[in-house]
Amino acid sequence: MSQELLRIVDNIARDKNIDRESIFVDLEEAMISAARKHFADPEGNIAVTIDRGTGEISAFKDDVEIDMRQLGRIPAQTAKQVMIQKIRADERDSIYTEFVQRKGEIISGSVVRYEAGSVIVNIDHWTEGFMPRGEQIMGQTHRPGERIRCLILDVKESTNQVKIILSRTHPVFIRRLFELEVPEVSEKIIEIRALAREAGYRTKVAVASFDDKVDPVGACVGVRGSRIKNIVEELGGEKIDIVRWNDSSQTLVANALMPARVSEIALCFELGRATVVVDEDQLSLAIGKHGQNVRLAARLTGWDIDILTPDEYNQGVERLTNCVKGVDGVDEAIVDKLIALGVISVLDMDEVGAEPLVGELGLELETAEKLVETAAKEVKAIAAESKQKQAQEQKQAQEQKQAQEQKQAQEQKQAEEVVTEEENETEPTEGEEQDLEQPEAD
Repeated sequence: MSQELLRIVDNIARDKNIDRESIFVDLEEAMISAARKHFADPEGNIAVTIDRGTGEISAFKDDVEIDMRQLGRIPAQTAKQVMIQKIRADERDSIYTEFVQRKGEIISGSVVRYEAGSVIVNIDHWTEGFMPRGEQIMGQTHRPGERIRCLILDVKESTNQVKIILSRTHPVFIRRLFELEVPEVSEKIIEIRALAREAGYRTKVAVASFDDKVDPVGACVGVRGSRIKNIVEELGGEKIDIVRWNDSSQTLVANALMPARVSEIALCFELGRATVVVDEDQLSLAIGKHGQNVRLAARLTGWDIDILTPDEYNQGVERLTNCVKGVDGVDEAIVDKLIALGVISVLDMDEVGAEPLVGELGLELETAEKLVETAAKEVKAIAAESKQKQAQEQKQAQEQKQAQEQKQAQEQKQAEEVVTEEENETEPTEGEEQDLEQPEAD
């Protein structure tokens, strides 16, 4: 029995990944519970010790040795139930302790099934993780038995289970994939300085190298795109833009907007805004499909990015210049200083306010307030002008719609009249009907 007990303990420790000592303690506590039940003494002074080397059991009640084999079937059943509960609790603790330390790591597992929209993944032979619908890449489906990589996003412990939450949409998942596929990243030669992602569609990654001899972009792409190709395939075809990091915000914003070519950038640190000018033929590239390129670039760089065409930029500067001219005692040359501050329109000046103009341009507070007040009036005028233009466009659209409806109604009426005329032409007259009724002459 002693050796058999040791084998049972070893098997449980191995299969359930539970510390061997914890199992011995659980067994001792389960036997104490059984003995108390047998003697009907819930608070009895009972001690049970299992020798860790031999498996021998020593039990005492009030310092008198007792034989655990004489307790009977019911106490033994009680001991078994207590033991099962304690082993399950230890198993949960073991799983929680292991995986809570692995949060943020990538694991590989096999898909077991779908359950209420979540993907259940077998992480190892005793642990399952689940990937909620919101953590799954849109458009991807997984078959039972398929091997997939996931990020351990969170680990939550409840009374009955440990919930290991997995993700394939979190930005850190991309970071970990780069560490797996690009040795220079895992070896800290290349650093991922920033990352912005819209899972399933596009990701922008800004990288920098600590070694001047290593090109960070080229190393991440790999020979003939081999490294980035592996990551893209893992993500189901998600596009990945690798951007060269630069400590200059202007250069970084320009790099982040690639593949679009940028003509000019004005940074307003007060507003955290980058006004970017691109040629007409680069506008759609800069903005991207549904605004995706500029949105990801903004998140990557931390700047609120406005994309303007040269005409829009010039119109803004022209209104700003006229605003400055309208304030007595202000030199028109101040416009260039405003542009250097990233203030390229009256809207910007209205948002910035007077105090930065005093501090950065050395203006008197009263003069700065007049400038902002004039800008605010111009902003209202622009808003009214825009509203009027919008109303005119809506009116024109309504008139065009009505004209189109009238045209369609007229065309339909004409078509109906033509059909009626054709029907009348094919119907026989009264005389023709009589001729048809007369028999032929012999």
